[in-house]
Amino acid sequence: MPTITLNQKVFEELVGKKLPLEELKDRISMLGTDLEKIEGNEITVEVFPNRPDMLSEQGFARAFSSFISVKTGLREYKTKPFGSSLTVNNLPKEWPYAVACVVKGIKFDHEKIKEVIQLQEKLGTTFTRNRKKGGIGLYPLDKIHFPITFTGKKPEEIKFRPLEFPEPMRANQILAQHPKGKEYGKIMEGWEKYPVFIDAKGTIMSMPPIINSHDVGKIDETTKDLFVESTGPDLNTIIKAINILTTSLADMGGEIFSLEIHYPDHEHYPSLRNPALKKFICPDFTPEKMKLDKDYINKRLGLSLTEKEIVDLLKKMGYGYEKESFSVLIPAYRADVIHQVDLVEDVAIAYGYENFTEEIPNVSTIGEENSFEKFCRKVREILIGLELMEAKNFHLMTANELNENMCKQEDIIPLKNALGEYNHLRNRLLASLMKNLKDNKHNEYPQNIFEIGRTFRYGDTETGVLERDNLAIVLCHEKTDFTEIKQVLDALMDSLSLKYKIKEAERPSFIPGRIGEIVLIDKKDDNGRKIGIIGELHPQVIVNWNLAVPVVGLELNIEEVFKATKL
Repeated sequence: MPTITLNQKVFEELVGKKLPLEELKDRISMLGTDLEKIEGNEITVEVFPNRPDMLSEQGFARAFSSFISVKTGLREYKTKPFGSSLTVNNLPKEWPYAVACVVKGIKFDHEKIKEVIQLQEKLGTTFTRNRKKGGIGLYPLDKIHFPITFTGKKPEEIKFRPLEFPEPMRANQILAQHPKGKEYGKIMEGWEKYPVFIDAKGTIMSMPPIINSHDVGKIDETTKDLFVESTGPDLNTIIKAINILTTSLADMGGEIFSLEIHYPDHEHYPSLRNPALKKFICPDFTPEKMKLDKDYINKRLGLSLTEKEIVDLLKKMGYGYEKESFSVLIPAYRADVIHQVDLVEDVAIAYGYENFTEEIPNVSTIGEENSFEKFCRKVREILIGLELMEAKNFHLMTANELNENMCKQEDIIPLKNALGEYNHLRNRLLASLMKNLKDNKHNEYPQNIFEIGRTFRYGDTETGVLERDNLAIVLCHEKTDFTEIKQVLDALMDSLSLKYKIKEAERPSFIPGRIGEIVLIDKKDDNGRKIGIIGELHPQVIVNWNLAVPVVGLELNIEEVFKATKL
């Protein structure tokens, strides 16, 4: 979890109240954060990843001030139109979105620059996942000329002086030689075009998500007005990032000016299907609304709070309330509120965990590890003994990763209200492991990994979704082949005292003639049961994942294997 260092003097000025040291320690710890230490004028706090809006003195003080009832309720942030625009077009598919605005009137000194850089770095490390989900840039306003364009160019067409370097460099030189290029360059590996900001005079301002220009992208103590941008592969993420950053700058004394964001080719953007988003204003601090479910909150917490009591507690956590529609108003800088249970958590924090009555459940049970989990642990131990490494992946992937990259077309289950590009439940584990190989191709081979995890398919169930646990294994190195992956399967089945055979099959993800169905031989069924697939991945699949090394793999229904061990 990220740790931030707060200037205690600045923090207390922003809060509007100075607390005794022991009370300060207690209240910070009860806000849902971990207080590490207070030394001299510095407060070191560990902030949970779900609250990126608290990664600065301003954001933390805003939340803390509401929590101790100095200034409760929804904070309002106003914007004025700047009178210019940012045009976003012709970008690489891997990095297609951008938003931006202007902030004026910041009186920068060494302390404020330190605060801004800390917030920028912490957001980049946590909220945008080491810049994989987005980048954030700040520029002195007086050094650039509007309107601004965010577009893609071939690497050989890009040349500018990167931050803290003595001379201009080509794009590929920056990735190879600049410290930030070396650190984050793998994000852009394989891109045909690189994204750049260009001002009205044709000056390259930056190459997100790597580095700003030294000439027009470096802030110092003489800077008063800023151009602020956020870019990345997911529009919702970068909008939240710019909201978090600009509200913190406003709390420093800045005045926020909005820009028109133009997407002339918006029909090509998955997140911009709404025609209204062809041109929109940024930032937009209009709060989101969520219906207040009093009964749900009380049931989850075991309390009997009235509507007014719940609203007062929510105001202590920085929310507003619209009585006419019974709606909670969620601040535009909060990125963690997506369900009623998130409101429940904040009501609990405001109520005070120390105020809940401890109760011993009136039941008598004996705990025991689930037998299927015991079996999976045994399988893991066997595979680790075969020198395989276990992977754990998210259940969500993109449709392209699940189908196109695997050279197949199957029905996959989409999320109804997806907030990002990872918007489909995976139906197989092999795609997850191929993604692991893609993300780790800069590491040495062999890369032999496995995963035991949940898969999702349409089925005749109450929810319409059939969930089951699978086991997948991939071996990746120059000399791997069908024989090697079969030897792994042999060792696993022998260790489980099970018999199986391989039956000819065809699948578009595998090389014809080097693939087979795994059939479990059952004493009660001479034909056996088909439980999975094994073979050499098709060269096109390997190319689709930007790999250059052979891959073999298998995937099977581990629940069926477990049942067979019980017979």
